[in-house]
Amino acid sequence: MRTIVSRRARPWLAAAILLVLLAFGAAQARAPAIAAPGVGATLVMFEAPFCEYCELWDEEIGVVYDRTPEGRFAPLRRVVKDRDAHGIRNLRAVVYTPTFVVVKDGREVGRITGYPGEDFFWPMLADILERVGFRRLH
Repeated sequence: MRTIVSRRARPWLAAAILLVLLAFGAAQARAPAIAAPGVGATLVMFEAPFCEYCELWDEEIGVVYDRTPEGRFAPLRRVVKDRDAHGIRNLRAVVYTPTFVVVKDGREVGRITGYPGEDFFWPMLADILERVGFRRLH
């Protein structure tokens, strides 16, 4: 029986997987907590290892998100899909990654399933954030 990964490549593959898992753990550790009642909103990004659209979001949006009006209004919290999203009540199942959930007072306000590209992401996010008091600069 032929193996998919050669014996010489196995240690490198294991090291690469470990690095990815450590990177997600570090992002989780420095992520802000879900906004306390009355404090503001949080954008929760559910992601998965090896998610190409998560990587594309990081390249196009993630590098600037925290410096935008939306990012200041709703700080980003990253959650690896299928892990417990502490602090969110009545959360519908997250099936696809990335999924972006806006949370206010511990409850889901709205979500964007998948990453539709930069041109569509910002207006979709602004529409959700307006429900919790965000004012768009036109």
